[in-house]
Amino acid sequence: MSSAAPARAQEPGAFVSAVLKGVALDPTTYAPTVVAWGATRLDWQSSQTFFQHGWAEQNPRFTVSGFTGDTPISYGQGNHQIMMDGFVNLRFSAVHNLSERAVERLLVSKYPDHRTLLRVIGWIERTAMASYWTYRRSAVHFRQWTTNGREAERLGYK
Repeated sequence: MSSAAPARAQEPGAFVSAVLKGVALDPTTYAPTVVAWGATRLDWQSSQTFFQHGWAEQNPRFTVSGFTGDTPISYGQGNHQIMMDGFVNLRFSAVHNLSERAVERLLVSKYPDHRTLLRVIGWIERTAMASYWTYRRSAVHFRQWTTNGREAERLGYK
């Protein structure tokens, strides 16, 4: 006399708790922020040598006037700008992962026989988005960092 138990709706508190826990423990929530922060810091630190030799900053977000080719903001202000950028990146990743996890949980509750498939698809989507976002936020800074290092050495600044 075995019969399948009817599916029960998950408690709203348990749903929210599970989604939040999943987001908090997911490395794809933090990886884009950490890598982009590190790349931007390397770029900013490697630019300091040039500023000490009178060069202008080309990134308008790091100039006093907000225009390209102007006086750079102070080192401390630059670090603060980079930290604020990190919080923006973290917020984007957290909101993305929160919405993806919520949709995933809803689909798993609607299609419990496909739980593994839905979770794998969710993992792939979060990883792909984190990879894309990390690349978009850090590649330019990593390139600039290596260019700065080569140029500083060529000019005898190191």
